[in-house]
Amino acid sequence: MNKLNTITMNKFKFLSVALFASASVLHAQDINEVKKQIDAEQFQKAKTSLKSIIKSNPSEGKAFFLLGNIYLNQSVIDSAKISYDEGLKAKDNAHFNSIGLGQIDLEKKDLAAAKAKFDAAKAQMRKKDFEEYIYIAKAYMDNSYPDYKAALAVLAQAKEKNPTEPQVLLALGDAFYGDKNQNEAFSAYRSAFQADNTLIRAKMQLGVLLKGAKAYQEAVAAYNEVIALSPNYGPVYRELAQTYYYWALNAPGRYDQYIKQALTFYEKYMSLTDYSLASRMRHADFLILAKDYKALEIEANKMKELDNVNPRIFRYLGYAAYENGHIDEAISSLEQYINNPANKIISLDYVYLGQAKIKKGTNAEDTAVDPALYAEGISFIKKGVELEPSVADGLGELGKKYYEKKMFKEAAAILEIATSYKESKSFLLDNFYLGNAIYFANAGKPVAERDMESLKKADAAYANVLEASPDTVDAYISRARTNSLLEDDQAMIKYYQEYIDRITAKGAEELAKPAVKTKLIEAYNTMGAGYANFDKAKAIEHFNKTLAIDPTNKYSLQSLKSLQ
Repeated sequence: MNKLNTITMNKFKFLSVALFASASVLHAQDINEVKKQIDAEQFQKAKTSLKSIIKSNPSEGKAFFLLGNIYLNQSVIDSAKISYDEGLKAKDNAHFNSIGLGQIDLEKKDLAAAKAKFDAAKAQMRKKDFEEYIYIAKAYMDNSYPDYKAALAVLAQAKEKNPTEPQVLLALGDAFYGDKNQNEAFSAYRSAFQADNTLIRAKMQLGVLLKGAKAYQEAVAAYNEVIALSPNYGPVYRELAQTYYYWALNAPGRYDQYIKQALTFYEKYMSLTDYSLASRMRHADFLILAKDYKALEIEANKMKELDNVNPRIFRYLGYAAYENGHIDEAISSLEQYINNPANKIISLDYVYLGQAKIKKGTNAEDTAVDPALYAEGISFIKKGVELEPSVADGLGELGKKYYEKKMFKEAAAILEIATSYKESKSFLLDNFYLGNAIYFANAGKPVAERDMESLKKADAAYANVLEASPDTVDAYISRARTNSLLEDDQAMIKYYQEYIDRITAKGAEELAKPAVKTKLIEAYNTMGAGYANFDKAKAIEHFNKTLAIDPTNKYSLQSLKSLQ
């Protein structure tokens, strides 16, 4: 009997060990499946899977860690921290959660605290482990303040132990790419795919490198090779969408065609990943880039149905409403977003609210102005540019719209902001319009009513044009006129003379043009009037130059009569 009990107990122990081993293998398979979902950017599906694993096996610390990573990726930092903290209590693989908490420290720029947590995680590694190194490297790369050198240093340790591990090589490719070392990134990605030809992301990244080099046609060909291998791999369609978007910007003649293709590929990406709120927000961000505001409005309203209180939805509603002409809704939505101190405000939030206020301050023809609303709009746009100077690029078009309606003071307020960004594609043109807007806003006014400080800005704007493009001869005329309003005869004479010298150098054919003759007459007459204040002989000389072009010019004839 005792012998039978012993045999039974041994069988029970064996069965328990077998069941435990089977469960461990099952959970490992589940975790590996989740990793595939995360790689495929099916984040909602991965979250559901991880929550299920945690519920059935709360001892698996890696599940908490991966769930925290998804929350962190979606900028839900509080939820990420809760998940990591719970994961630290788990029986197995708890140390991975120290890496997650370290990444939160990196977001706070607390490098020492992050390193301490990473070191704690590494202390739990076994001899041949490498995954911890990869996640530490990703922590350095995937945060608001990436440090690719630190990531490369960590991955060097991983490669030393596992020189042919595909995941290590893939992570190295990402680190080299972030560090702008294209050659090493290419080598790492290629080696990763050669080591494991099921590692589709490594193959896709070879196309990403081509996209970064603006070899768009070659990048598309590389992505098509990925699709031939794995037609349902969602991220490749996102990369195709982004590639066609950049291609559209660099091929203006095909902009509409390529933007349409970009949007089609992004829809395909969405269909293969998920339509969760987080995914819809990424889609909305892409729609803003592609300037498809009708689709953005539809997407924003779908997001509102999913989560009526998520604050970022008001950003998208505000942008779409402004672009689609619903100004009151734009102001309401953007104020609701910006006035919430918990929200992270970006430059475009202020710029859109500013433009909406300006639009609200004018009538349907953009002529009547509510000065208070207009000024408020300008102040919001300035806030946006202070946050990110590059958003000034493109504001010149808005300024030109008011300039063309002869609302010169209003146009100048916008153009002054536009010209604050020297890298703008329209920097010279915006400066020219700024100078003109200020000039025309003051022309014809008595000296006492002129805005002399603004006129000095107009002079500086023309100086910017001439510095970059000295052959823009009309800018000399404009600068001379501005200095005439500034009552600076010396500067006025200098710039008119510069115009005369440059236009004369173009030859007799140019001088014979009626428009040029008109400007020469203006130059000689105004210079003559200026010289009359301090050099009578020079004044007479210039009035006679006018008469050489137009013998009946009344102003010159009268001026000469008064000088004699």
